[in-house]
Amino acid sequence: MSVQIVTVESAPFAENSYVLWVEGSNAALVVDPGFEPDVILDVLADRELTLAAILCTHGHVDHIAGNAALKQRFPSAPLIIGRGDAPMLTDPMLNLSGLFGFDIVSPPADRTVSDGEQLNLAGMSWDVREIPGHSPGHVVYILREPKPSLVLGGDVLFRGSIGRTDFPGGDFATLTAGIRRVLWPLPPDTVVYPGHGPATTIGHERRTNPFLQD
Repeated sequence: MSVQIVTVESAPFAENSYVLWVEGSNAALVVDPGFEPDVILDVLADRELTLAAILCTHGHVDHIAGNAALKQRFPSAPLIIGRGDAPMLTDPMLNLSGLFGFDIVSPPADRTVSDGEQLNLAGMSWDVREIPGHSPGHVVYILREPKPSLVLGGDVLFRGSIGRTDFPGGDFATLTAGIRRVLWPLPPDTVVYPGHGPATTIGHERRTNPFLQD
């Protein structure tokens, strides 16, 4: 199985949305649709892909702003988010858009997930793990096959950094403990696709990330 990934970076927060599909299949996942859903829809159309599901790692506005447009185009595609962040979808103050002076809401979740669940979507089997600390109910999605494994990491772990913990519901100790608990045991060649910035690997961050050195 070969997984294809297209990254769509959207302004104004340089947020990474991802379109993923198994080579040879026309079913795709979109992860964290940001402020440029038209670009995501163009990626799907250009490759003749159908949206199977929208996965949200968390509920901050830059990661959910495109949900409504994708649901309008693909109304049967379930919108999935961690149980703890589901209220943020429909509340501008919780998703932080209200703090920036513009109220953006998403359709409500079609499904919420919790730590330890598994999602079988678009021919891929994802493990759901909760890593709070950037947001109260942040989840990551781990694909263990094919090799190397990959993580859709949202705003948990970045190349050389970690997610902000100064937003409501954030906590530095909780975030770093969750990274060590959930991500560090993964194989070192596991690729992390973060919500901002370039991809990295578990091994690189274990060795060099300045926020996570003992």
